[in-house]
Amino acid sequence: MTSVVQVPVMQVDVFTNEAFAGNPAAVCLLEGSRPDAWMSRVAKEMNCANTAFAEPNGDGSYRLRWFTAGGVEVALCGHATLATAHVLYEQGKLNRTSAARFHTQSGLLAAEWRDDGIELDFPIELAVPVTEPDALRAGLGAPIRWVGRNRLDYVVELESETAVRELKPDLSALATLEVRGVVVTARGDDRPDPFDYVLRWFGPRVGVAEDMVTGTAHCALGPYWAERLEKTAFRTYQASPRGGVVRVRVVAGDAAGGRVKIGGQAVTILRGELLA
Repeated sequence: MTSVVQVPVMQVDVFTNEAFAGNPAAVCLLEGSRPDAWMSRVAKEMNCANTAFAEPNGDGSYRLRWFTAGGVEVALCGHATLATAHVLYEQGKLNRTSAARFHTQSGLLAAEWRDDGIELDFPIELAVPVTEPDALRAGLGAPIRWVGRNRLDYVVELESETAVRELKPDLSALATLEVRGVVVTARGDDRPDPFDYVLRWFGPRVGVAEDMVTGTAHCALGPYWAERLEKTAFRTYQASPRGGVVRVRVVAGDAAGGRVKIGGQAVTILRGELLA
């Protein structure tokens, strides 16, 4: 008789302090390595934008990987990293006075417990100006102020917060772009309690039509808006159907090796065990 290895799995709503808001992520706590195909199938089964797989290294740090709902592995994911840190702190696997350390495809990442949530320490991912591809122009169907690209995404500034909120992209056109996704952004409108900037993120190529809250987008947007707004700390809003507020701090400007601090809260809404 084949024994079943039970794998703890949690679902966490991230960049929110209430259930059923923000961006849901699944977190699997592994005791040892699992095949890539298994992780891909689990991510499809969980059907969250991203599922994180955390494997202890034996020195207090973890190996961390992320797969989308389409079963595609991605090189960097913010909200699922915050969800993983939240689970580790919540379950007492890490002391809240210690930083969580994750070894990933994007190098060593860290997360720290704060009184107002968890703050991620991520690398800057500068977007450099590029000529907008026809598929990007057709896919957005809105006036574009600026287009850049980093190793992950296209970054597009639109004319206003309203333009970002009201955008109705052609996802089939965006899916032809050979990038992880497309982030659109604009300066916050002049309104009571304004946000410094707003954004949305679309990733049909990796199986995520629209992400609810995208931490890694700020690896590019933090330094982008730091230059234009002449400040380094921001209160931002992702104008997705569920929405999410993210605190952003640019620590080392736009120099190579710079860091972005991405902060938010999280709520566990489900705990269980995988039996396959």
